[in-house]
Amino acid sequence: MTDKNQVLIYGRHAVMSALANPKRKIVRVMCLRENLNEVKGKIADSKIVAVERRELDKLVSADAVHQGFVALAEKLPNARIEDICDEAEKYENCRLLILDQVTDPQNIGAIVRSCAAFGSLAMIVQDKNSPQESGAMLKAAAGTYENMPICRVTNLSRAIEQLKKAGFWIVGMDGYAKTNIDKLDKNGRLAMVMGSEGKGMRRLIEESCDVTVRLPIAENVESLNVSTAAAVVLYELSRK
Repeated sequence: MTDKNQVLIYGRHAVMSALANPKRKIVRVMCLRENLNEVKGKIADSKIVAVERRELDKLVSADAVHQGFVALAEKLPNARIEDICDEAEKYENCRLLILDQVTDPQNIGAIVRSCAAFGSLAMIVQDKNSPQESGAMLKAAAGTYENMPICRVTNLSRAIEQLKKAGFWIVGMDGYAKTNIDKLDKNGRLAMVMGSEGKGMRRLIEESCDVTVRLPIAENVESLNVSTAAAVVLYELSRK
């Protein structure tokens, strides 16, 4: 059993990245005997346990692909919005992603991976309406969660106002917007806001945006999965 401050990490990439992260406090690593050499030297031997596959299968959900690696660890500390704003001051051009009530852990993990791939400064979510760090989320992030600052805020509207004061232009993704994303000025500090599938951004959050843009997709397709859309958005912003 894990307490609320701990998480079971599974999968080779997720576990090995956690072991390489000095900010991640590892309690114990359980792996198949044939995987011991990959783990040894990265953590104290006293924290490594060789187990049978059936024991690992019992630790994670039935559909989880652990690849012979499971680690019990402390959850990472939450990034502070003030620190993100301070970090942004170092850059003339930078971007970050804001998620408004995206609730699927695997989608969030995949979005973290895209944030890392396309150079996002951080990802911001509302604490109350977003799932906590989990094994499924970390597996979907494929190791990138360890190095992507995740900021959980109590009030998303207030966080957006803080970002505006730090020089960010707030851009909402809206399927009904009149402007396509490729027309957006990519210079400066950009904070992209993506809402949940189906409902999109909440009204107050949309009203906080400086501008809204859309992805130009085929008329016979209503929308994209939010993690797919995030990847396209972040790629588009990375283009010069």
